[in-house]
Amino acid sequence: MQPDARLSLLDRFRALRRTQFGTFVPVLFALAVIWGYFGLVMPLYDLATGAADSFRVIFLSPRNIYNLFMQSSVIATLAVGITVVLLLGDIDLSAAATAGVCAALLGVLVLAGVPGWLACLIVMAIGTLMGLAQGLLVAYVGIPAFVVTLAGLLGFQGLMQKILPTGNLNVSDPFVRGFARVLIPDLWGVALGIVVVALFAYGSLRKQMKRRARGLEIDSPLALWGQVFLFGVIVISVILTLNAYRSLPLLLVLLVGITGLLGWITTSTPFGRALFAVGGNAESARRVGMKVKRIRAAGFGIVGLMAAIGGIFGASRYGSVSYTAFAGGSLLLEAIGAAVIGGTSLFGGRGSVWNAILGALVIGSLGNGLDLTGASAADKLMVSGAILLLAVAIDAVSRGDSAGSR
Repeated sequence: MQPDARLSLLDRFRALRRTQFGTFVPVLFALAVIWGYFGLVMPLYDLATGAADSFRVIFLSPRNIYNLFMQSSVIATLAVGITVVLLLGDIDLSAAATAGVCAALLGVLVLAGVPGWLACLIVMAIGTLMGLAQGLLVAYVGIPAFVVTLAGLLGFQGLMQKILPTGNLNVSDPFVRGFARVLIPDLWGVALGIVVVALFAYGSLRKQMKRRARGLEIDSPLALWGQVFLFGVIVISVILTLNAYRSLPLLLVLLVGITGLLGWITTSTPFGRALFAVGGNAESARRVGMKVKRIRAAGFGIVGLMAAIGGIFGASRYGSVSYTAFAGGSLLLEAIGAAVIGGTSLFGGRGSVWNAILGALVIGSLGNGLDLTGASAADKLMVSGAILLLAVAIDAVSRGDSAGSR
């Protein structure tokens, strides 16, 4: 009787993961646990030990939440791009190095007098070409993505060092710095949040109508509007919290807008459906007439574009470009970890670009909270590794025995 009950619980978990809202539940739960621990549990330890500081005041303060979102923005941008290639069942190890090269080129261009807006367009085109070149090697030459992007990682790291002989370059262009400095007025930020919630409700209703027309199972009205309500509470709460310190940054608005565009492409266009089909079973996708090689190459091109945008955002936020911040640090591992923690399957065929942002918040919250507690770099690495391993284990379990045996 006990095994049957266990299997029944496992089946329910898998069924929940297949729903639209179910993909957000694990990562939202992880965020709640992390924020609850650093914001609520740690102060109790402080009171018990007589410590003068209160982590609740620091971690859950509007100022720290604002900084947390800004710190996670570059990781989230790369994670969104990496999610696209993970949907194909591939991997890109060169995304952070690509971002570093593009950021370095951006700094050199604006220093040479190129207008900021034009320099951004140039590096976005270069980043796309860098990703596309690797995708062509993977798709048409047949070299494994791991090998191609590992070579790209090493090569682009060297290229960035060539571009930045001193390892650092200040970026003072007002257009580039404006991405991180420009703030949306408080009322406009709330209005924008309401529009986002309305679009989410419209998209959910439209999806339900399409499923009903095709005779597929649909969510109950309570579940549907419960999702909309919860989404609205989260969005408005975040905006009000950011307004309490400064205001909604333009950089976050752009990140959400770009992610929304990629989310629409991956879920509502033939190309997006092809991404999932190729990642699920490339041979079956080829037999039904999909251009598998073109799709894989295009996926790497999107990663390159998002890496370039991440480089622009990083240069804007830091006000400088350094080798350590992009190619020489942990940015790549954090971006891949954010995508996986967000629920994107390493086996391909399942995931969401929206979840990558939540995964980036998990990574950022861990680092931020551990910094506030005075944890060492070794402790941070071990905790992040444990969380990543747990996320992959959950992914393997939710796929069932067939995926686990693969």
